[in-house]
Amino acid sequence: MRLSKIAILAVKGASPSIVKKLAEAIGVSEASVYRFINDNDDNLTKAAALKIIESETGLTRDQILEEGEPATAK
Repeated sequence: MRLSKIAILAVKGASPSIVKKLAEAIGVSEASVYRFINDNDDNLTKAAALKIIESETGLTRDQILEEGEPATAK
């Protein structure tokens, strides 16, 4: 699983507080979250991260996730 392009764009466009919330939820630094976003890392598909992405962006899980290997979405 990986994040869809829509989800990546929504996270990038959201307030910086989403990065802090994601960092706390998955137990990494904010710098790591920025790297995960740029790399479309599968750490962002963990349940805790998905819950935050859903609540902060308003996207559904079907809109957030897509099948396949992580790929950079810039």
